Amino acid sequence: MIPSDNIHEYTVSELSGALKRTVEDNFGNVRVRAELSGVKLHSSGHLYLSLKDERANMDGVCWRGTVSRLGFKPEDGLEVVVRGKLSTYPARSKYQIIIEHMEPAGAGALMALLEERKKKLAAEGLFDTERKRPIPWLPDVIGVVTSPTGAVIRDILHRLSDRFPRRVIVWPVPVQGESAAEKIAEAIRGFNALDGTGSIPRPDVLIVARGGGSIEDLWAFNEEVVVRAASESAIPLISAVGHETDTTLIDYVSDRRAPTPTAAAEIAVPVRAELLARATELHSRLDGARRRTFDRLRDRVEGLARGLPRPHELLGLARQRFDDLSDRLPRGLRHVALDRAAELARLEGRLRLGNLNQMITYKRQEADSTGRRLHPAFTRIMDDFGQRLKNNGRLLETLSYQGVLARGYAVLRNDKGEPLTSVKVLKTGLSVDAELKDGTRTLVVTGHIPAKPKSKKMRPPPAPKQGSLL
Repeated sequence: MIPSDNIHEYTVSELSGALKRTVEDNFGNVRVRAELSGVKLHSSGHLYLSLKDERANMDGVCWRGTVSRLGFKPEDGLEVVVRGKLSTYPARSKYQIIIEHMEPAGAGALMALLEERKKKLAAEGLFDTERKRPIPWLPDVIGVVTSPTGAVIRDILHRLSDRFPRRVIVWPVPVQGESAAEKIAEAIRGFNALDGTGSIPRPDVLIVARGGGSIEDLWAFNEEVVVRAASESAIPLISAVGHETDTTLIDYVSDRRAPTPTAAAEIAVPVRAELLARATELHSRLDGARRRTFDRLRDRVEGLARGLPRPHELLGLARQRFDDLSDRLPRGLRHVALDRAAELARLEGRLRLGNLNQMITYKRQEADSTGRRLHPAFTRIMDDFGQRLKNNGRLLETLSYQGVLARGYAVLRNDKGEPLTSVKVLKTGLSVDAELKDGTRTLVVTGHIPAKPKSKKMRPPPAPKQGSLL
């Protein structure tokens, strides 16, 4: 038995530090295959988890810088291979592995996880064909979600320029790594949030693109957050992730899958040159069809015209029919009049005498009543007319020329009965009729009354000449 006085005395901190150095010196670089459990991403960006197999469990921590370089998102139940170093956590007397690299334990593990996630999303109806919308035939604005520095965006822009130049808006995102999935989902939702009223227009179609790579490199496009963002997009979406043989979950939920980013550009827009050629061809076909239609119609009209009678023949038939109807019309009118007269006679014979007497009595009473009402009015009207006639007579007598004759004047008329108004027409030997108050006598002009001589104006006597002073 060793005396206790010979044993070195450690503090807890010293012993914990010694253990930490011992573990790190002996296990400074280890590789462990295990199943993930209790995966938790802290707000600081560090990842805390447990590594386990069927008999043991070990804590692990992955610092933020390492997490950002991971090509997939760690999840519970995923089998991985991690590389790092063992260390201790003195505050809790626990040992843990500091993870410097993590990768799925073979493609089989990732494929199993992918298949399980695919079944889950398909059960929710996210992959249904009815959800897919048609791609616009010629969009004005195309939104592209991809890395701004890779060859993908250059291929898309070059292909669009060759086919049909359109306005392109790029939303730059990382296409692999721990934060890539969230950034891609944010870009899709960001494009959908645009209302087109600001300086940035709302795209008519979206292209989510990435170049080829391994399943780990493309894993961000298998993440559930990206798939759900794509399914919620109100803008039609084309997925172009990887090469033709690569398939990710965003391909199932997108409205159209393109085998390559270049093919996505081809799907987004038609070929402008082909459209111009097609338009020219259709125009030529339309012009030819129009000419053929007019030629066919002209031939048909000419054929129909040959089968028609001459205009004067048509008019002659109509003229003959008109003459026939003109001859028949008077006879027809006489027959109609005779028929109507006979019918009227028959109707008059059917009238009962009592009804006729009643009608006559009624009409007589109506006439008597009307006469009684009209007699006073007629009397007043006649009195008014009589008074107006008397007044007009008096006025006529006042204005009549006979009144003037009664005051000693006479009216001279020529042999035509026209009154003479000037002495110039009274020539010697002219016979005129003179109408006086009590009759008319014929007079003969024997001479004319000489005109009075005009009085000459008296000129003043000439002024006496002024004598000369010289």
